[in-house]
Parts: sequence; structure tokens; C-alpha cells
Amino acid sequence: MKKISLIGSTGSIGRQVVEVVKNHPDEYKIVGVAAFGDRETFARQTGLLKPEICALASEDFEKALSVAEYGDIVFNAAGGFAGLAYSLRAVKAKKTLALANKETLVCGGDIVMPLAEKLGVNILPVDSEHSAIWQCLNFDRKAAVRRLIITASGGAFRDLPPEKLDAVTPEQALAHPTWKMGKKITVDSATLMNKGYEVIEANMLYGTPYADIETVIQPQSIIHSLVEFTDGAVLAQLSYPTMLVPIQLALSYPKRLDLAVEPMNFKKTFALDFRPLEREKYPCFDLALRCGEGGGILPCALNAADEEGVKAFLAGKIKFTDIYRVADGVIQSTENGRADSYARLEEVDRVARIKAQKIIESL
Repeated sequence: MKKISLIGSTGSIGRQVVEVVKNHPDEYKIVGVAAFGDRETFARQTGLLKPEICALASEDFEKALSVAEYGDIVFNAAGGFAGLAYSLRAVKAKKTLALANKETLVCGGDIVMPLAEKLGVNILPVDSEHSAIWQCLNFDRKAAVRRLIITASGGAFRDLPPEKLDAVTPEQALAHPTWKMGKKITVDSATLMNKGYEVIEANMLYGTPYADIETVIQPQSIIHSLVEFTDGAVLAQLSYPTMLVPIQLALSYPKRLDLAVEPMNFKKTFALDFRPLEREKYPCFDLALRCGEGGGILPCALNAADEEGVKAFLAGKIKFTDIYRVADGVIQSTENGRADSYARLEEVDRVARIKAQKIIESL
């Protein structure tokens, strides 16, 4: 039986982790639980799971961090920059890390990846796109490839002309055409900032140069990503949109277990489309790639600025297109430097948020 510490238990991914564990009581036991501030959901979960240790980060952050030192696998589903601290704690404790927190690699990949390599810690990708690549590589993150092809749904506004984006509402941005996700990631899917982050993560996880990572629109969200090998063969991973598949695989690896999700139906006619990514329509995607290629502290500053911009948009304080203006303004005023410690990144995050707030107030 694998013992799991679950970070971010009350969020969308965290709740699905609990569902997977409940469906396989002989395979898994959750021994540690940490969340931020949803007391009601947290109380229900801890009452059901009866973990050895549990903590709300909003009340005792240090105790919540210590949850990442328990069990065989730390499943990091925390949201935001705080997720990096949990990942670092898990890696230092030499725990296998099932990673659903983007900020770990976007902000702190330069710290986390070398440390994991040094300590022999396995990092298992949970994002559907990175899990798809991992599967196509037969679970060998160091396999030689020609290209990684990451798919994107295109978000809520993929069919909307760019000149109409100024007038869209938060409610429209949250109406994702194929996935059900949290608010922040749904807005990031509409700007395609999220996809830019995934390219940065792919570079960190697989060591693939940015020039060899492509992004295409796959409107049905059935092909989750593809890998082109050096001989020209291309493998893809397909399933209907659900996070249960990559969540369970990260826990069951190297085995595959039964999972009650809708199977692909090849007895009916259907089509899978690919569309080129219109980069001029998604300036946040370009900005994320520029920051990724620039490296250092730029991705961390971008993440903080984007979080503040999305929060302001959802609160009705700025327009959808202002999210880019906030993020770009922060990056333009940020002098790059080395991302060489958590303390350094914590300061970058703090300063970037202050800059973002000033830009928001001026819009």
C-alpha cells in the first residue's frame, strides 16, 4: 500500500485525488493532508481520511509544510507560488513528488530539478499534457526525441475575433469549452498563459529545447499531447477530457489500475482537428515563452503578475486584455537575475505583486 501526503486537498485536483484513493482502498492510504483555508471541505476530508497529520496553511504554514515530509508520495496540488515551498520540502525529504503545481517548475525549476537529480527524487507529472508526453515516452523523461507537441483547447475565446476581447466578461472567460477547472487556470487557458507555462514546464521536465517544443490547438481536448521521435514516428495519448487519468497514473506508476471513466468510443464517427496557434491572438503565450527562454527570475515575476492580473479581472477591476498589460508591464520593469534560492524567488514574487497592483490601479 502506498502512503500519500496530499497538498492542496480542497481544490479541484485535490478533491479528485481523494476520489481516486477512495476507489482503491487496498492500494493507497492518505496519511497527510494540507490545504489553505476551506475549513468546511477540509474538516469533511480529514474526518473521512483520518490522516496521521493534517494542517491548514492559513493557520499554521510551517505545520502544513511538514505534511510534505510524510508518506511515500507527496501529491502537490497546491495552487500558486506557495506550491514551490511544498515541492522543495518534499524533494529535500527524498519523497517521490507527483506534481500538479505549475509554479514549482515555472518559478523554481532551476532549483527543484537539480536538487531532485542530486537526491535521486522522482518527479511524476500530473498535468494532462505532461502526463501524455510521459506516457508516450514510456515513462522515460530522458528519452531522445525530435519534438514535443503540446496541445491546447484554445480556451473560451478561441473562436472570438481579437478585437472583441476587450468586452468579454469573467463569466464568459470561465465558460471553458471542454474542461472543468478552477477559476484561475480557466482564465489562464483563455489567455493561453497556462499553455506558455506548460512549455516552460516541458523544458524543465524533459530537457527539451524551446525550439523543439511546439503548441497546436486541438479543440476537442482528446489528444492531450504528442511526441515526435528522431525517426519521424509520432505517438499521441488520447482520452476524453478528465484529470482522473493522469492523477491515478501518477499514483499507480509503474502500474495501471482500473478507472471508471468514459472509454473512447470508436464505433461512432468523429473527427479530431488540429489548428495552428494564432500567436498574435494570444500575447500572454508569447510573453510566457519569452520569459521562459530568458530564464532566471523572469518566469517567477511573470507568474506573480499574472496572478494579480487574473484576480483583478475576476473582480471586475480590469478588462480581460489588461491581464497582458499588467504582466508585460511588470516584466518590462524587472531586471533579470539568477533564480538561485527560494528566498530570492520569494522576494521576486513579492515585488512583482506590488508592481502589478500599481499597474492595475493605473488602468
